[in-house]
Amino acid sequence: MNESDLSVFTDAVKHYFLQTTKEPVEIRAAYLAEAEKLIHFQYTGLITLSGVFRGCVHFSAPHAMLLQLLLIMGEPDQSESQRLDVVGEIANTIAGNARKHYGHELEISVPVTIRGTSDLIRAAVRSRPFIISLHWRNQDAAVVVDIERVA
Repeated sequence: MNESDLSVFTDAVKHYFLQTTKEPVEIRAAYLAEAEKLIHFQYTGLITLSGVFRGCVHFSAPHAMLLQLLLIMGEPDQSESQRLDVVGEIANTIAGNARKHYGHELEISVPVTIRGTSDLIRAAVRSRPFIISLHWRNQDAAVVVDIERVA
């Protein structure tokens, strides 16, 4: 995975927030993490990729960010199931934008959503997954890009 591949994901995050909220998101950093130190917040959406890449992409955000997003979307129901739906939607949108970039040879799963910690929130294929740290409305969140190109 190279810098151009990573920019597909950072651009997808920027696009999602700008389209959904009409406000830019700040990408704070993109860096290699230690496999045992993956960032995650209270809610995580996970998408598995196969085809030209294999691995997974996680979007993880705190409770407060998801509540603000639901308000902006005009969603009166702010229940846990709605928070899980929105975190899954964001992960799906990010992976979907990558699929648009790479074409039909990149397959994406339906989102798996997680509240709290889980054994699913771990490095899947890379010893050091990429973390895209972002900031929006005084809240931090992260995208974990744990994929590798299939030879």
